[in-house]
Amino acid sequence: MADSSKSEEPKKEGTRIKAAKDFYDEAGKSFENNDFEQSIVLYTKAINADPNYASAYFNRALSYAIVNKYKEATRDAEKVLSLEPESYDAPYVMGIISEYQQDYTGAKEWYELAIKRNPEYQQAKARLDQLKTKLDKASNSDRSSNISEVSTLNSDNTTPAIQSNTTEVSDGQIKKVKWHKSNITFKDVVGMKKEKKLIYENIILAIKKPELLKAYGKKLGLGVIFYGPPGCGKTYFVNAIGGETNSNVIIAAINEIVDMYAGNTEKNMHAIFDQARKNTPVVIFFDEIDALGGKREGGGEQQSFMRTAVNQFLQEMDGVEKNPEGVFVIGATNQPWDIDPALKRSKRFGETIYIPPPDYKTRKNAFMYNTRKMPLSRINFGRLARATMGFSQADIEEICDKAALIPAAEEDRTGKRRKIKMKDFLRMIKTHGNTLDEWYAMIRKEIISKTETQVVDGKKQTTVKEGKLSSEEKQKYKALIKDVKRNSSGWYKSLKKFIRYVSINLF
Repeated sequence: MADSSKSEEPKKEGTRIKAAKDFYDEAGKSFENNDFEQSIVLYTKAINADPNYASAYFNRALSYAIVNKYKEATRDAEKVLSLEPESYDAPYVMGIISEYQQDYTGAKEWYELAIKRNPEYQQAKARLDQLKTKLDKASNSDRSSNISEVSTLNSDNTTPAIQSNTTEVSDGQIKKVKWHKSNITFKDVVGMKKEKKLIYENIILAIKKPELLKAYGKKLGLGVIFYGPPGCGKTYFVNAIGGETNSNVIIAAINEIVDMYAGNTEKNMHAIFDQARKNTPVVIFFDEIDALGGKREGGGEQQSFMRTAVNQFLQEMDGVEKNPEGVFVIGATNQPWDIDPALKRSKRFGETIYIPPPDYKTRKNAFMYNTRKMPLSRINFGRLARATMGFSQADIEEICDKAALIPAAEEDRTGKRRKIKMKDFLRMIKTHGNTLDEWYAMIRKEIISKTETQVVDGKKQTTVKEGKLSSEEKQKYKALIKDVKRNSSGWYKSLKKFIRYVSINLF
């Protein structure tokens, strides 16, 4: 008598595989419709039906990456590698995930592995080419290229050691400081002609041609503050300055300088300036400088820490002021009014340069720059610039980056390669949104005066609640205040939404 249970097994297997394929196809439709959360749900159902469905893991990894769930994306990509050890798609998506987490060294290794397994893998080649530019960007997340490690502090040996990606910190004290040479120049900074001119006159000349300024009796400045909305290119400008002047660049990470134990913060501050003096010409960059050089006012433990930190900062800047040649200090902040006034006085951080959000022309150029090595179909860059009205440079870079994921997932499903289309960028603009609107609304509450009406004993009383800026600060930062007022106003927010909607959905 035949074993009916054995005859049923192939049927169950076939049913299971068909169900997995159906879920997979539905997930693909959700992905194409820009519904990445739903695509994750459906790919998960496909995987539950067939736990060895490598393509479902791969596409779920892409979906997770798009919605910034990198841990889950990494887990799925690693699963693909375990199911298909010779896969070239899995290393590719691992490279993308590494890029999104700003692990550019890791991303480079993954892309190289993908190309090694498939020498004709054009998408991996294109991303690897783009990565060469990103590796030149220094940031607190190790966006650096040709990094060298400065020798051990508090010693007479000034010979730099080689190949270290991080500043060495032991027991809360910086022992070694990273620095790098940047290959970025002003040619890589799109638009912003006015800002470039100011930076050239206030920084580039002081570093490259100090003798020219001296000939005209001009004293050399030693520091400027870049201020403006987040994600609009302040760090990128620093690297461009390093490239233009062939200077060493030290990215002074606030989290590495500040320490909870008394005295360590001041020692770390001194360590950075000490090594900078030994490796001139050098640009020291303090991002979020208001977190380190905030106003010394009030009492309490936090204010006591702030006073000592600012006092040490002042001492170091005074030391540079006495011998300014070869050392230039740049601070960046989104809230310049929170910086201690003593730091902002003439010859310390006497100059302030506003780095504004990108205008239409700059946004258009940003799309062209960030996609210059991508395989593109016909793209209307002007329409993309209109659709991203109010977006930051960082927003645009990420939109371009993630638009490239869409044809990658399609190729995995269909086996057909295609160029990145206009609709891919528009989908990602819808999904990404912009990061500046919320920031403008938050800052407006802090700095803009507002009228409040209350009813007391049956009578209306109107009071004006002043913002935190003094009249002098209002004048000094009027460019930023003007942008904050405009971008947080009801009529302008409505205008931005209307232009974005029309540009995305109509033309």
